Amino acid sequence: MSFQAYLDAVEDKTGLTPRQLLQLAKDKGLDAPEVKAGEILEWLKTDYGLGRGHGMAVVHIIKKGPDIDAKHVGTTGSHRDDSDALWLDGKDNKPS
Repeated sequence: MSFQAYLDAVEDKTGLTPRQLLQLAKDKGLDAPEVKAGEILEWLKTDYGLGRGHGMAVVHIIKKGPDIDAKHVGTTGSHRDDSDALWLDGKDNKPS
């Protein structure tokens, strides 16, 4: 599953786009540098029922933004992404 596919699945599970989750995390102060991934994962599990895999995709965008390492772009394999920038505005709004 690509990184983007994880975020799309999170949207299916929560009804919220990645950008909306990012804003909710900011509103709760979970984007502060000292906040650990475990605290964010607990919030996502408690409020949205997300497991660790999907939660870590959200942790990434909270802590590092939408950019991913170019080594994951255009490579073969199940974790390949088409771009080094993740789409945060909803899977139905992705440009083709």
